[in-house]
Amino acid sequence: MIDFIINLIVTAAVILIMSYAMSSVHVKSFGTALWVAFLTAIFTATIGWILGGLLNLVTFFLLEAIVGLIVTALMLKLVDKLVGNFKLDGFLPALIIAIAVAIALAIVGWLRGEGRDDYALIKPGDKIEVVRTIV
Repeated sequence: MIDFIINLIVTAAVILIMSYAMSSVHVKSFGTALWVAFLTAIFTATIGWILGGLLNLVTFFLLEAIVGLIVTALMLKLVDKLVGNFKLDGFLPALIIAIAVAIALAIVGWLRGEGRDDYALIKPGDKIEVVRTIV
């Protein structure tokens, strides 16, 4: 649950920063950005999951990351139609926000230590055993 809240806050912050950086992104407040982040997460988990599965079948799962970015951008455009205080002028700003959010979430995940396999690291002073099998 705490991971979801952190991801929502980071996503909302990125959306708000992108509204200051790009003239084609309009967000009224941080509360609106937080609501947009929440709706985007819900839609991506439901509608986006189905859409992403269909697009991945077409690309034979070779472009899964790109498909994920496109699905997120499409969900941002869907939220654009539903939230009055949030406006995206075109698909390109949605795609840029999706890329920025993906990068920000990857950095936050790395800083929090997610994805690190500590059991696979060899530290100085560790004993290494070599096991030989005879066939």
